[in-house]
Amino acid sequence: MSSSTLLRRYLMIFSCFLLLHGGGRVVAAAAGKVPAIIVFGDSSVDTGNNNFIPTIARSNFWPYGSDYADGLPTGRFSNGRLATDFISEAFGLPPSIPAYLDANCTIDQLAAGVSFASAATGLDNATAGVLSVITLAQQLAYFEEYTGRLKAARGEAAAREIVAEALYIWSIGTNDFIENYYNLPERRLQYTVGEYEAYLLGLAEAAIRRVHALGGRKMDFTGLTPMGCLPAERIGNRDDPGECNEQYNAVARTFNAKLQALVAKLNSQLPGLQLVFADTYQLLAAVVNRPADYGFENAVQGCCGTGLFEAGYFCSFSTSMLCGNANKYVFFDAIHPTEKMYKLLADTVINTTLHVFM
Repeated sequence: MSSSTLLRRYLMIFSCFLLLHGGGRVVAAAAGKVPAIIVFGDSSVDTGNNNFIPTIARSNFWPYGSDYADGLPTGRFSNGRLATDFISEAFGLPPSIPAYLDANCTIDQLAAGVSFASAATGLDNATAGVLSVITLAQQLAYFEEYTGRLKAARGEAAAREIVAEALYIWSIGTNDFIENYYNLPERRLQYTVGEYEAYLLGLAEAAIRRVHALGGRKMDFTGLTPMGCLPAERIGNRDDPGECNEQYNAVARTFNAKLQALVAKLNSQLPGLQLVFADTYQLLAAVVNRPADYGFENAVQGCCGTGLFEAGYFCSFSTSMLCGNANKYVFFDAIHPTEKMYKLLADTVINTTLHVFM
């Protein structure tokens, strides 16, 4: 085995160790009523699954992870941890959630938390097809496989308890609009935006029902943020370049309203379901409008490159233009928040869920 291969394997094993031990600080076992955090979604919650599939939608290279434990890139689209990592820690679980496809993490390690998410995916399979990433249907298939592995490792009763008491977090939907509907013609030819929202919500409902049928009961579905204020969408705003795309923001608000109605419907129909809606739209809108109130200096550009369009590999090409302090920025690249912003978003979800599920 070559020295480079050995080094890569060491880094992968070390990455899984850091995920579970917080960069040298051993974390206590899960306590309370939530034994695990189980995550479905896109790049907002992908902790490294795309590292292991053939896609360009990756971030397992510098400068991503520059403020993570020892500056190690993990596949998270940020300079550090994601909102779900902070949520896990708030529930007394490990401070970082491992990716399901990381073969270096055992089922015993994944039993306290796992992410099935894939950057660039959506509720719509066609969205995942744009950059050849993991569909939501495949994420659900991995979850079903995961439950089988839990049973084999922990026994039927213990596995059933983990599945039933875990907190399930859904963070998905933005890419269906900015990567698919408004970027490619196929869905716009098939659906009005309202019809497409209904189509997506039908897919979300089917996914939630599937997890419920497999034993999941405690769930958070995080709403869309003001996607028109992402730096990449500002620069692409033809009507008012450099400003938030208010059409996109309006779509996010109407989608969120319909999602809240879906949450109420499913809570009334599915036995034992505790599904909550986490509104992150208002927080990010407030931060973008008044960044100084939240300790930020820049809410218009990302930390990486020009901060206007770079994400993924384009950030790695622009490291000479990396900002000096990501904590001053709301966004790390032109699409994804910094760790500091993710912490604020996590607080919103925690405040929504902690009193319900603990």
